[in-house]
Amino acid sequence: MAEKKMSTSRRNHLKSLLLQIGQMMLEEEAQEDEKTKISYIEENCPTISIPCSMQDLQELCRKLHKQIDLVEDERYDMELKVSKSDKEIDDLKLKVQDLNGKFKKPALKRVRMSADAMLAALLGSKHKVSMDLRANLKQVKKEIKEEEKQTGDWRKNIEDKAGMDGRKKMFETDA
Repeated sequence: MAEKKMSTSRRNHLKSLLLQIGQMMLEEEAQEDEKTKISYIEENCPTISIPCSMQDLQELCRKLHKQIDLVEDERYDMELKVSKSDKEIDDLKLKVQDLNGKFKKPALKRVRMSADAMLAALLGSKHKVSMDLRANLKQVKKEIKEEEKQTGDWRKNIEDKAGMDGRKKMFETDA
């Protein structure tokens, strides 16, 4: 059996009806959200009656400070929970990537930085000591073996023999 296709005018009409219904639902949701906000504020934030005497004002300030402290404690606890859950989510994402095996390590770029610049980057402007790492290295003299002298680089031998000094050496050593 052949299925009948919906005409474009009917499809556009249905689409517009769906959009209208969706818009009405969004407006109702916004109104409900506004009502819940107002009811919450009325419950938790009663109107303040400002007293005239100094002692009553001080008592009101103490009461408000206690409430502020409680709210700050709750906010801090919530932030810690959120940060902990974010770390767990990141760890789980890494595990999933590892299990998939499709994670590519990015190519690292070589950065030329001196030890002083590295310390300044790590410690900031607090650290002013300059480190010369080469100053602490031991000086080692190479001892050239006789075999290496004989089988040394042929370019050195040519350079030594080049010019009048080299020719004099040749004649003096042969004689």
